[in-house]
Amino acid sequence: MKTLLELITIEMRDAFAKAGYDEELAKVTLSNRPDLCEYQCNGAMAGAKKYQKAPFMIAEDVAEHLKESTYFESVDVVKPGFINLKLSPQCAASYLNEMAQEEKLGVEEEASPKTIMIDYGGPNVAKPLHVGHLRSAIIGESVKRIMRFKGNRVIGDIHLGDWGYQMGLIITELKKRQPELPYFDEEFDGEYPKEAPFTIGELEEIYPTASAYAKENEEYREEALHATYLLQNGYRGYRAIWDHIMNVSVADLKKNYERLNVDFDLWKGEADAQKYIPDMVQMLKDEGYARYDEGALVVDVQEETDNKEVPPCMILKSDGAALYDTTDLATLVEREQDYQPDEVIYVVDKRQEMHFTQVFRCAKKTGIVRPETKLQFLGFGTMNGKDGKPFKTREGGVMRLENLIREINEEMYKKIMDNRTVEDSEAERTAQIVGLAAIKYGDLSNQASKDYIFDVDRFTSFEGNTGPYILYTIVRIKSILAKYQENGGSLDGLTMRPAENVYEKALMLQILKFNDVFEAVYEETAPHKLCAYIYELANEFNKFYHETKILSEEDQEKRSGYIALLVLAKRVLETCIGLLGFEAPERM
Repeated sequence: MKTLLELITIEMRDAFAKAGYDEELAKVTLSNRPDLCEYQCNGAMAGAKKYQKAPFMIAEDVAEHLKESTYFESVDVVKPGFINLKLSPQCAASYLNEMAQEEKLGVEEEASPKTIMIDYGGPNVAKPLHVGHLRSAIIGESVKRIMRFKGNRVIGDIHLGDWGYQMGLIITELKKRQPELPYFDEEFDGEYPKEAPFTIGELEEIYPTASAYAKENEEYREEALHATYLLQNGYRGYRAIWDHIMNVSVADLKKNYERLNVDFDLWKGEADAQKYIPDMVQMLKDEGYARYDEGALVVDVQEETDNKEVPPCMILKSDGAALYDTTDLATLVEREQDYQPDEVIYVVDKRQEMHFTQVFRCAKKTGIVRPETKLQFLGFGTMNGKDGKPFKTREGGVMRLENLIREINEEMYKKIMDNRTVEDSEAERTAQIVGLAAIKYGDLSNQASKDYIFDVDRFTSFEGNTGPYILYTIVRIKSILAKYQENGGSLDGLTMRPAENVYEKALMLQILKFNDVFEAVYEETAPHKLCAYIYELANEFNKFYHETKILSEEDQEKRSGYIALLVLAKRVLETCIGLLGFEAPERM
């Protein structure tokens, strides 16, 4: 189903052609002056020089061929040559009725679906999730859902940090505390215990203790580095400890991500890429891509058009150790071998942009990925507190993610109980649903690349541009539809009628924008535009609600038309929040 903007553009192209002008001038956009019109075309100005004619005259010629169009209620030419368009109520109602019949509200799936991998999440194992992990998870999950909605094969990969120095630190600290464990006995050749020698709580305490001690004690640090080396070279006992760390950590991570309504198709990490590194390094040497620079193996990625220095991509340090560049390149080797993705999107902190510029260029230059493979860096800004600095606990530490979620849920619970609209038994679950919307919408309503202030009071408000306000609007629609059914009405077979007042038409026009907005969100990988759209839609519905007798309308045909409009508004809102990664409760 074509978007309405596409259909109007086709109509406008036809009018330009009939008037004797180039069809390419017929670009139609949503009006930036909705008080004057709903759509506009400024092509006459662009055509003035080509046709040596006043733009007003060109616009009048085109408008003459739109007089009989069923799309428009009015076509006005305004000096110096704007064509202002108002949609006919009949056209709006007809399009909405067609949209209501479509499973995806008229969104056309890709004719040739792509395989897209999204690298998001990226936590280090053995550490608790904190607020710094929030944005990658929330943005990545929404991008995954948006890409899937267009019919693509989308694979989400958490890409765990599971193979570095932190593992050596944990092993060393565990050996210091429990040297009698069989993992540290070189003579042991039996089966290692199936149960981990630590809980998740103990594991999360072990790492920072070891990290702090290593900074003060050089001998301990050297032991941890050696333990890392042994692990990475297959030492059996340390590999068994690594397996325990992974099992305990991943189980806890899954529980925490589930609270965010975030899930991954792959739970791979840096460790999975290790086996691809030796052959990749050999290829880079054999093909002449890599060179030695002060003992380190590097690939030059500077390009002539660069206006600033782009350092070489470092493949191996002078001591032969691999780096993040190496692991990320090897992960691309693995992804190419297993999935042949058409596109890989990295949802990571924007401060890593240079790293990914180097990796992407190296991957393209060396043939690690195909020339047509799109590698996209979706860098996000910092989540800050009200003081404008990175979000911290009251004590000044980094806040654990589960504590932030708990704080939001408690705030929502208080507000729900103050309103007394939900039974006590239902209030806690409702608070969790609304709390998640507050967190996700609060994040996603900002352009990903920008820093933003995480304001608990504002994000949990039922008024303004917030998640709870969006959900409150959906719940209000649900309530009206439920009352309609309680009074004997059916939601089946309803059709929308041409709008009879400005509030009804404004709501219809906002719903009509869904397909055009979604296409922009999809093309630009921009969930914040979806948030802006549903905020406007919620506002238009609430104006309509306050100015219109819906259930008390005596004209049955008119009343059923209103209900049909509400059914579609609810579907659009619920589809959008589903794409953003949250849902609406039944009551609030």
